[in-house]
Amino acid sequence: MPGPLEGVRVLDLSRIVAGPLATQILGDYGAEIIKIEQPGVGDDSRAWVPPAAPDGSAAYFFAINRNKKSVTLNLKHPRGKELLKALVRVGDVVIENFKPGTMEELGLGYDELREVNPRVIYCGISGFGGSGPDRERAGYDSILQGVSGLMSITGERDGRPVKAGVAIVDEITALYAHGAILAALRHRDRSGRGQKIECSLLECGVATLMNAAISYLLAGVVQGRWGSAHETVVPYQAFRARDGYLIIGVGNERLWKTFCEAIGAPEWADDPRFDSNAKRVDRREELVRLIEARLAAKSRDEWIREFATAGLPAGPINTIDQTFKDPQVLHRGMVQEVDHPTAGRVRLVGIPVKFSDSPGAVAQAPPLLGQHTAEVLGALLGLSSADVDELKREGVV
Repeated sequence: MPGPLEGVRVLDLSRIVAGPLATQILGDYGAEIIKIEQPGVGDDSRAWVPPAAPDGSAAYFFAINRNKKSVTLNLKHPRGKELLKALVRVGDVVIENFKPGTMEELGLGYDELREVNPRVIYCGISGFGGSGPDRERAGYDSILQGVSGLMSITGERDGRPVKAGVAIVDEITALYAHGAILAALRHRDRSGRGQKIECSLLECGVATLMNAAISYLLAGVVQGRWGSAHETVVPYQAFRARDGYLIIGVGNERLWKTFCEAIGAPEWADDPRFDSNAKRVDRREELVRLIEARLAAKSRDEWIREFATAGLPAGPINTIDQTFKDPQVLHRGMVQEVDHPTAGRVRLVGIPVKFSDSPGAVAQAPPLLGQHTAEVLGALLGLSSADVDELKREGVV
């Protein structure tokens, strides 16, 4: 069954994380993703090893480049520019994450490409945005975790600021970009016109601050670091049981009473020290010590089973290997297998969103560099194998 974006063609000129992840999501939903890469080099993340797939390919590249066709194209070569414009003529979306101004310098900016195809949707992703005093600053995810303020609220209360364990600002930017592209496609359905979209890691990182941002904007409160704890809800954090850690969330008074029963301390429910969330926040350290003393009596898994029976939100703090052995993770199809031309049968992360009538699919492994150059240029532009061979000799592909 075709995916919901079947028939949409995306030219992906991006590399590293934010752009490639956005296009991978579109590809999961059925769009045709043509990944344009520099001949002989390719996406930066192809070189990010170790860890590596069985054929030595970078595992990082595999994480965000499935369901794509790789075409090598030298965008500094006049013929390469012509070929890109020809592909734009038969495409729907262009996405890139070069430094602002680079595409314009190449003669391939939005104004030039919309002359070729007025219906094209052009999404530019940058570190700090396409205008303003910092527009030309380089911006990797970890830098923007710091600049956006996200790193200042991540880490233990009295420890150093730390970054998230994954490139979270890149990922969030990818989600904003993919959603914006879908919105622009909807707008094009009504108006017949394409448009330019700008996404930056800075703006998406700031948007990620959510309640921390509003606490400052409305009340002047600058949030600090709370480790695994919640600034305004207690108990809501990681706790150590006899043999490991679990995470518990008690988000309302009903759950507080249930938690007290489950942990074997029903008297806490009406204890004047703890009988409201505000009081529990004020006496956080005292309550956390009492809870951990109780939890030390049983194993992590024993407590999780008891809390699940009681209907309490709680779960293990899994290591990555434990996550991919979790029965619910496996049941929901979050591990998928696909054949790769040189690495053999590989396992990839599944698609987190399920459609009832037009499901997405992990249909194709991440491509080899230039794997589909001849196929795409032949099918879309009518070039013969001899034509492609000539382009190779000229350094175009």
